Amino acid sequence: ESFEAARAARDSTARRALPAYSHVCSPQRFTQHQLFACLALKNFLRTDYRGVVAIVREWAELQAALGLAKVPDHSTLWHVEQKLLEKGGLHSCWLHAATADASAG
Repeated sequence: ESFEAARAARDSTARRALPAYSHVCSPQRFTQHQLFACLALKNFLRTDYRGVVAIVREWAELQAALGLAKVPDHSTLWHVEQKLLEKGGLHSCWLHAATADASAG
């Protein structure tokens, strides 16, 4: 179930609401879609930033499902969440997720 929640967050929700990268000059180690999926997984599993990083780090299949070559640091997730909250992107992603859940159920 975690795979499906993470994959759905990355594939449909984040791709509709966010560009792949926040800026053309960003380091491009992770897409915003992958980082949003990690944040969605954090909320789904009711854990903190370090907790979700530990879970993803230990779960190779989850890394593959998210398309992660390496696992983001907990501080990266915190910074991305703050930036998305500031720009309103996180609200847009949650709105897309809620709409998708409502139409599926």
